[in-house]
Amino acid sequence: MKRLMRYIKGYEVQSILAPLFKLFEALMDLLVPIVVARIIDNGIAMGNSAYVWKYFWLLILLAALGLAFSITAQWFAANASVGFATALRKDLFSHIQSFSYSALDKAGTDTLITRMTSDVNLVQSGVNMALRLLLRSPFIVVGAMIMSFTIDAKCALVFAVAIPLLSLVVAGIMYVTIPLFKKAQAALDNVLGITRENLTGVRVIRAFCKEDDEIAEFDERNQELTRLNEFVGRISALMNPMTFLMVNVATIFLIKQGAIQVDLGILKQGDVVAMYNYMAQMIVELIKFASLVVTINKGLAGANRVADVFEIKPGMEFAGSNISSENDNNLTAVKFNNVSFAYNSSGEEAVSELDFNVKRGQTIGIIGATGSGKSTLVNLIPRFYDVTSGEVIVEGKNVKDYEKDELLSKFGIVPQKAVLFAGTIRDNLRWGNETATDKEIWKALDTAQATEVVKGKKEGLDYYIEQNGRNLSGGQKQRLTIARALIKNPSVLILDDSASALDFATDAKLRSAIGKLDKDMTVFIVSQRTSSIRHADNILVMDDGRIVGQGTHDELMNSCGVYQEIYYSQFPEEKASNGNDNSNSKIGKNNDMSEEDDKSIDIRNVTTSGKEVLA
Repeated sequence: MKRLMRYIKGYEVQSILAPLFKLFEALMDLLVPIVVARIIDNGIAMGNSAYVWKYFWLLILLAALGLAFSITAQWFAANASVGFATALRKDLFSHIQSFSYSALDKAGTDTLITRMTSDVNLVQSGVNMALRLLLRSPFIVVGAMIMSFTIDAKCALVFAVAIPLLSLVVAGIMYVTIPLFKKAQAALDNVLGITRENLTGVRVIRAFCKEDDEIAEFDERNQELTRLNEFVGRISALMNPMTFLMVNVATIFLIKQGAIQVDLGILKQGDVVAMYNYMAQMIVELIKFASLVVTINKGLAGANRVADVFEIKPGMEFAGSNISSENDNNLTAVKFNNVSFAYNSSGEEAVSELDFNVKRGQTIGIIGATGSGKSTLVNLIPRFYDVTSGEVIVEGKNVKDYEKDELLSKFGIVPQKAVLFAGTIRDNLRWGNETATDKEIWKALDTAQATEVVKGKKEGLDYYIEQNGRNLSGGQKQRLTIARALIKNPSVLILDDSASALDFATDAKLRSAIGKLDKDMTVFIVSQRTSSIRHADNILVMDDGRIVGQGTHDELMNSCGVYQEIYYSQFPEEKASNGNDNSNSKIGKNNDMSEEDDKSIDIRNVTTSGKEVLA
């Protein structure tokens, strides 16, 4: 919790006034037994009704002042705790946004969501309760003992013995429950994780009739959370009976000792009643304190979990360097020098010894089997991950020497999973360029083959996209995300298997339209379809994290077995009818065709190649 106390800055006054006014309220409560004792001894015992009424109105005044102090304290406590949580949540979100992909992979989405919501709320409640009761309850308990000593020292010794014993009970329960609450919150992470997984994958679950299996797994994790909460709840529940038992035993001794003192004429009846009232106040405050301990324990557990997120370093630092580019006469766009990379969770390298050079304006195709490292390769270019060894050069400069904004401004990226955000189509596309005009938006939509998608909506660019684009089809989402990247007018465009949901004709039109854009724009196309990358200036063939082939389509068909295998798996009729040699000749002939002929080839693939792979 100490690590988070800096967020109370700006609310120091409220944090002081809240407990101060609570102490004023407590002082009013401590005066009540004395007034009651005076009413009994000097009013009722003497038959002085005027005295009784006088002190009765004094009790009303004390109650009114106590209420006013309590409301004021609550206002200050709420103001400070809400402000504290707001500042904490804002900084936590900003810190998470600075995470590299590696840091995000390490922390886990489900854990971060829990800590942003549930844990911060627990901390807020803990701060609120602490400001209100953390000083008040001990003040009442100690104050009751002090007031008792002003009445009779022998009777007050009961308080002197009971209070330390009660403190030991409370401290012991806190010591045991704090780590247990932390475990319970970790179990909540697991429940949130499977819930999120089921909600996002509900269609797949139903398609495979796995509802019962998923329900069973959810029940298992939910039961684990329940068991932890019940266990820590049982320990916390010991607080009330143990404190009640000790206070009631103390009350018995107090009444017994008080009765003896009254018989001896040392105490008056009103004094015994006052001491009993002080003991009753202790009982009430200890009940409150028991509840406070549970809340603070949860808050401390949540605070530790939130602080742990702040301990996670973003994973990479961006230089504010003025290192100049050395870029082969400004012709080289991207260069990999013996690059290898391994994810944090795996000791095995995802990609190894990558060496290639990309000239400005070239189109680079990247193909390979699932898990061969295609997406990993393109994620290293904009420095979403830091290489394990080697270096990635962008426009003559190591990516580690760029400022973050300077580096990312060069790229337009369309990830494998099309992600859109709640808002209008216009709002989503302006993520690529905040100042884009409608004319520029329509131009990007036309290039991305998404014009018909937007015109098909009654609201046009003002059509509201629901969270994650769930009111759009997969192909529509892909085309809009491509338009979002194009509107940025990037130096390097990365299409990471971003046309998998498009039909072959639309895919061909898209590639043709991108080819007509700025000739200096470098394009990386990751695809499982050979038809999508066959006319690239250079094709990288990936297998088991390595580049096993590099060249044009014709060159790879003559020299790379992996590429041939992929190609013939998608065009088996060419291998069957012509054999390898003839098919290579045919491919070479196709490469000499015009752009319009290329489109017809792709369309022909739809009608004649029934085994075209969409993976």
